Amino acid sequence: MRINTALILCAGLGKRLNPLTLTTPKPLLELDSITILERCINLIIKLGIKKIYINTFHLGNQIFEFIKNKKFPVDIQIVEDGKEILDTGGGILNMIDKSSDNDFIIFNPDTLWSNDYIDEINKMQNFYFSNKLTNLLLLAHKELGFDKSLKGDFKLKNNLLKKNNNNDFIYIGCQILNRNLFEKFEIKRFSITEIWNELLKNHKFNGFESYEKFYHLTNLETFKKLKDF
Repeated sequence: MRINTALILCAGLGKRLNPLTLTTPKPLLELDSITILERCINLIIKLGIKKIYINTFHLGNQIFEFIKNKKFPVDIQIVEDGKEILDTGGGILNMIDKSSDNDFIIFNPDTLWSNDYIDEINKMQNFYFSNKLTNLLLLAHKELGFDKSLKGDFKLKNNLLKKNNNNDFIYIGCQILNRNLFEKFEIKRFSITEIWNELLKNHKFNGFESYEKFYHLTNLETFKKLKDF
């Protein structure tokens, strides 16, 4: 089995990158003359995924125009959060609601996605389906992070995620989720961590390890370092 639909979370305000994001949405910031959103879309195309939903809120018209002008060779649909920002959980559910698929791969464009991830993400998909999972997060050991200020999010052992005082793995912005995880929710503002925490509590939260160096657009300082890197 394969995943046919990807979601890209592009509705955030990007406050940690002010003043740049006061006039440009974070997904359209450029590194090496390419936007971080385009890097993400290019990876999704290389993965053979046929449909992409992108949610927008802050300066969403710029993202709409960017997608329209770029003419990517894949079906891309913009889904607006609406009058109020929906956060990660509500934003994902709002996009899932537009599709008939059951399983979705979801990206944060804050990570500098590249072709180096293709093999790992394909293996991640295979692991997800072969183990009949409903959730799977891609993580890297914090030592692989470019931004050394990032703290670990989880412990990872035997592909199960836990939290304690020594979390040494960072969620790097790619996850596979099944729509059934959202059954109890409606389209309004909520964080995806509500679903994550429930999975953690029930010992049903799954992780897949990445061994790639992890570059993440954390804040203005990191952005400047990456431009000079």
